[in-house]
Amino acid sequence: MDMPEAPARLRHHGGPGGAPGEALRPPLVHVVDDDDAMRRSLALLLRAAGYAAEAHPSAEALLAALNEAGSRPGTPEPPRRACAVVDVLMPGGMDGIALQTELARRGAALPVVVVTGHADVPLAVRAMRAGAVDFVEKPYPKERILAAVGRALDAAAAAAAAAEARLSALTPRERMVLRGLVCGWPNKVIAHELGISPRTVEAHRAAMMDKLGARSLAEAVRLALAAGLDGEPER
Repeated sequence: MDMPEAPARLRHHGGPGGAPGEALRPPLVHVVDDDDAMRRSLALLLRAAGYAAEAHPSAEALLAALNEAGSRPGTPEPPRRACAVVDVLMPGGMDGIALQTELARRGAALPVVVVTGHADVPLAVRAMRAGAVDFVEKPYPKERILAAVGRALDAAAAAAAAAEARLSALTPRERMVLRGLVCGWPNKVIAHELGISPRTVEAHRAAMMDKLGARSLAEAVRLALAAGLDGEPER
């Protein structure tokens, strides 16, 4: 028997390497630096190299932008490769290491390249240990920063592919349930959207967790976000 089509708000819009329109959307690089001149200069360099670039004066500004993108109504945009180039030391606010910690807590699949002055190298080493893909000392030749960005975007693609490989074990209905969980919906809301009982949602949720090998809902959500199963659904 054919499965009825899922409600639009729970459909998966694309995936790594195969998202509709992804080939037309250049990879996105977030530039986070409290130095206006450095921030503008790097954003211009990245755009000239064919990337999309968004400049943020602080870690808090980046987090606010990510929140806004995640809460935007309407059909979610297809996933795209993205990374962040972050000044490791930003006086007066969250530093690069704290930003990495917060991104990890949120499950954001955003590889980080840290930029540092010579005196901040020990701090940059701490950032690498916290998961940064690379660190680049100022002043840097453009080839060096572009190579680091390329590695970060490769890491983003690899993480997305690995996460999608794990999600491929799920049935279409289990993916719909996972999407609802990513959106923060309780079981009753997911059940209503899919036209099934809350008990059936619980069964799909248990099967999904088992197939993913996820020890917690937070881990399952992180995998979903890494695979591009994100975005606020249509209302």
